[in-house]
Amino acid sequence: MSGSNLNKPLISPSLSSPKLPDFKQSVKLKYVKLGYHYLITHGMYLFLTPLFVLTAAQLSTFSLQDLHDIWDHLRFNLISVLLCSTLLVFLSTLYFLTRPRPVYLVDFSCYKPEDARKTTRQVFMKCSHSIGTFTGENLEFQRKILERSGLGETTHLPEAVIRVPPNPCMTEARKEAEMVMYGALDQLFEKTFIKPKDIGILVLNCSLFNPTPSLSAMVINHYKLRGNIISYNLGGMGCSAGLISIDLAKDLLQVHPNTYALVISMENITLNWYFGNDRSMLVSNCLFRMGGAAMLLSNNRHDRRRSKYQLVHTVRTHKGADDKCFSCVTQKEDPAGKIGVSLSKDLMTVAGDALKTNITTLGPLVLPVSEQFLFFASLVGRKLFKMKVKPYIPDFKLAFEHFCIHAGGRAVLDELEKNLQLSDRHMEPSRMTLYRFGNTSSSSLWYELAYTEAKGRMKKGDRTWQIAFGSGFKCNSTVWKALRTVNPVKEKNPWMDEIDMFPVDVPKVSFI
Repeated sequence: MSGSNLNKPLISPSLSSPKLPDFKQSVKLKYVKLGYHYLITHGMYLFLTPLFVLTAAQLSTFSLQDLHDIWDHLRFNLISVLLCSTLLVFLSTLYFLTRPRPVYLVDFSCYKPEDARKTTRQVFMKCSHSIGTFTGENLEFQRKILERSGLGETTHLPEAVIRVPPNPCMTEARKEAEMVMYGALDQLFEKTFIKPKDIGILVLNCSLFNPTPSLSAMVINHYKLRGNIISYNLGGMGCSAGLISIDLAKDLLQVHPNTYALVISMENITLNWYFGNDRSMLVSNCLFRMGGAAMLLSNNRHDRRRSKYQLVHTVRTHKGADDKCFSCVTQKEDPAGKIGVSLSKDLMTVAGDALKTNITTLGPLVLPVSEQFLFFASLVGRKLFKMKVKPYIPDFKLAFEHFCIHAGGRAVLDELEKNLQLSDRHMEPSRMTLYRFGNTSSSSLWYELAYTEAKGRMKKGDRTWQIAFGSGFKCNSTVWKALRTVNPVKEKNPWMDEIDMFPVDVPKVSFI
């Protein structure tokens, strides 16, 4: 081992104390304009609603004699009758043709691996040591990452990874994929009483495992889905791919009436475990764990009554045009030829910029008018008139009751809590998901929503913000509105048999 390697710190500054950029600074006006552009696209509804209210208010003041006089006038004025009728038919047709179809989340389910897959941090370190490919220095590096990761003692790893010697092969990878997909789907079909043949759209995302036939084809074969199903298999899109899948399903539901869409979000660990000694690739071993989720969406208005949520907004941000953003999370070979996912030292900076852009675009869609006015006035004053005024950061707690922030790692959660001025209660679903299940990639948001439901906190009318980011570099948001109060007693989700044990205190450093 070279002397230069001995002098390297076990944890580089970029990994031990990462910082997101302060959202109070350098908010770009173009992203605020983009948010208002989304808002204005619904301008017709904003215009027609007050017009309808004013018309109804005026009509309410009419007496029976006034209505009789109007009828007499119209009865003898054919041109007025034709104009009014034409205008009414035109406006009604325009409204019904242009209004978006509502998208409902009927229900969702999260896969809970069997107890045999539970992997304590001690077992993780024992397996890493037994493999024999890691240097002593890098074993110590992994231990220190684990101690600061926010992960607990009950996360799950596939058998092929934790056995000695490990057996990462295609057969084991398919076995893991089937276990996760079918486990989540069996529970979802049981909860919703939907027959597999009723599914018209299937969207599946798995970033790092894309076999042939595809994972979506495996689902179609296993459940014997119908032959004209519209199916997509998304790969390589990182931890934010789950919300991309939701957005794709939403768009498909706009053109296929009375249809159910099945969305599956998962990741595969077996073939993506790193056995080399590049520290930028070892971090993923310490954070990523087994998990997956399945969601059933519908655009049938008859499903509103039994659905849990309605999709309100989706906002997608892609920074891939910038070379630094594009290359900050990359799957590649190390100098020894071993494949892994490398995390750049610029990751936190890139993530912060993408988050800031996404949040700034989302703001005009969800914030109260008072918050929008204060934020916009502050921004215009500083950007256009060069006024030395303190930047105003909108209070997103006024727009949402619940926050589901991708449980990518403790450092990111800490920085988002500080920048968005969130409380411990707001961050609790994300922190407890990271502690109990680890980073399950794109499905982590659904474990967080399940935690909120299991705690009995989801009430009718509550708004939930899901936000995730991933390779590319992307940051995506969805906003859901609860259509009914969720009774935890009637729920079946991975938290229910242990929810009374949470929340738990997670120290900054938990020694192994």
